[in-house]
Amino acid sequence: MADKRVRIKEVLAEQLINHQLTVMGWVRTFRNNQFIALNDGSTNANLQIVIELGKFDDALLKRITTGAALKVSGTLVASLGKGQKVELKAEQLEVLGDSDAEKFPLQPKKHSLEFLREIAHLRFRTNTFGAIFRVRHSLAFAIHDFFNKKGFIYLHSPIITASDAEGAGETFHVTAFDLENIPKTDQGTINYKEDFFGKAANLTVSGQLEAELAALALGDVYTFGPTFRAENSNTARHLAEFWMIEPEMAFADLEDDMNLAEEFIKYIIKYALDNNRDDLDFLAARLAEEEKQKPQSERSEMSLIEKLEFVVNNDFERLTYTEAIDILQNSPANKKKKFHYPISGWGIDLQSEHERYLVEKHFKKPVILINYPKEIKAFYMRQNDDGKTVAAMDILAPGIGEIVGGSQREERLEVLENRMQEMNIPVEEMSWYLDTRRFGTVPHAGFGLGFERLIQFVTGMTNIRDVIPFPRFPKNVEF
Repeated sequence: MADKRVRIKEVLAEQLINHQLTVMGWVRTFRNNQFIALNDGSTNANLQIVIELGKFDDALLKRITTGAALKVSGTLVASLGKGQKVELKAEQLEVLGDSDAEKFPLQPKKHSLEFLREIAHLRFRTNTFGAIFRVRHSLAFAIHDFFNKKGFIYLHSPIITASDAEGAGETFHVTAFDLENIPKTDQGTINYKEDFFGKAANLTVSGQLEAELAALALGDVYTFGPTFRAENSNTARHLAEFWMIEPEMAFADLEDDMNLAEEFIKYIIKYALDNNRDDLDFLAARLAEEEKQKPQSERSEMSLIEKLEFVVNNDFERLTYTEAIDILQNSPANKKKKFHYPISGWGIDLQSEHERYLVEKHFKKPVILINYPKEIKAFYMRQNDDGKTVAAMDILAPGIGEIVGGSQREERLEVLENRMQEMNIPVEEMSWYLDTRRFGTVPHAGFGLGFERLIQFVTGMTNIRDVIPFPRFPKNVEF
């Protein structure tokens, strides 16, 4: 069946007038018992199917309802009507799957994003989500394309681990225990020795530590897979399950790390602009309509396409954390107490509102911040000579704030061990990680990029739950 099918995107692009072809898809609308708008997911554009009056039985025509799946064979002809250049004159028509018009949730009208999240199993059939997930696919392909061209090796890091790479403790536990009858030790604690892995295990929060092991043998590697955070944040910016891209480079410092991250972001955005322009134009128009509902002061100064092209064609602004604090502390927003979290001084962890101020108000371009206070960063980041900061970098993007977090890693064994002890990281349990510093240590660096936040940036979507097929967040694990 499928080998005879031509995708609607190809039909509309090639416009092979008078050619016989077969298309398959889902009915968007059926007008006057004569005109079917058919969509197969390859593009937001529909192909108009024209039915000659009296050619097909009324019983068959009654089954052509919104949501029904059809197989149509016929001749492609030039369209005499408005709205399309070509149409398919139906000669054979088969209903592959019926759809009860009264029960089908996606009627031909505008639906709210909130409603569509409740029927995430069907929202793929809308124009908005068709465009989003085609863009998501292209960005995923571009990620592999970029790293492959640069000679990086793709590493499949484990989903189940015994370590918390961030030291945050917000992990999902993995167990084979009967939760109604958990074995205990004589001291009354959980006896993990009787569990499946013989020790406490959790879903990964990052593939970074494993990537470091591989990079210190293979040179340049990257991971790209799901990660998990049991952070009870029910916001438009957080997910419990999301995808991360984490490259790791041996023989590299913070400067190399920044250069790679900037080149990487520009490459994959340009790939989407070059290969998904129709979808991005649709999403740009959708965003422009959404922006009209906001006060003038909150509207973006650039359209979605302008913003993406600006990022691709301009250097990112680079400055230190210390310089950023000075800018924020002296900003009108801080002096007029417009920040929800006022800038009190050096050493604080920047909030999203601070990051977005730097990007959207002050520099009006993506920003790379470096050299953060060591107290607010992870144990593995290389300590700078000032004793106060670490060689860390974050990339901040318009609309969403932090999109990349990275650092030069601490390659000095003694310094790393001391830092782990300060932060109560179990040194003995992490002996496997420290072996890379014991045997042929080298300077190395890497970063993590949240894939969904990148998709948000590229598509202009404001809620992260709308750029992943089936979002996982507190009290929600549907589908």
